[in-house]
Amino acid sequence: MKVKTILVSQPAPKAKQSPYFDLMDKQKVKIDFRSFIHVEGESARNVRNQRVDFLEFSAVIFTSRTAIDNYFRIADEMRITIPDAMKYFCLSEAVAYYLQKYVVYRKRKIYVGTRTFEDLLPLIKKHKDEKYLLPCSDKVKPSMLRQLNDVGVEWKRAILYKTVVSDLSDLQDIFYDILVFFSPSGIKSLFENFPEYKQNGTRIAVFGNSTVKAAEDAGLNIDIAAPSKENPSMTMALERYIKKANR
Repeated sequence: MKVKTILVSQPAPKAKQSPYFDLMDKQKVKIDFRSFIHVEGESARNVRNQRVDFLEFSAVIFTSRTAIDNYFRIADEMRITIPDAMKYFCLSEAVAYYLQKYVVYRKRKIYVGTRTFEDLLPLIKKHKDEKYLLPCSDKVKPSMLRQLNDVGVEWKRAILYKTVVSDLSDLQDIFYDILVFFSPSGIKSLFENFPEYKQNGTRIAVFGNSTVKAAEDAGLNIDIAAPSKENPSMTMALERYIKKANR
């Protein structure tokens, strides 16, 4: 079956230059974007109930921009002034630079990983005497928590936001040739919105091992999977599949 339409379960890229836009032009397919999940901030009251006091910590681990936004939002709502001496450990340069929205970057102690959480761990281990706060969502990789325990530092998790299923009822009667998923939460959203969903002729594309497992557990047949040696990105995997399907 040829591929003409694709639905990506994420927001549309903000950048004008995107591999998805290139894919549309090259392969003459229609790609729509729709968030199957969204983030909602926890209330200051719920954070207090977690017995989290921001000022007890000397360092913060940021794994995303969303974590940064909610950390400073809660601090503002609780009328907490974050001390200038606070140390920030950021997953990547993109996350670190985002801190400029809230702090004077050059005057803060900021430590930056290269890409993955594993890359950040040696920096955290090097500063063993710090007391770390991990602002995160209700959905976090268990491996991340295990790795922090293994490093042997004092730390605490603060759930400052949660992942929520989006309302997709307007998609009830719309058919796409390919559905693209990037997280187990996206798979969960599909079936919470459409409990009687049947795959029929729709091809399923998934990114990451946890998403593969969630799709298989839900009874979906996976047609496209990334990353792999041949297809390190989802757009590359899609293009390879489309070229074969549309011959």
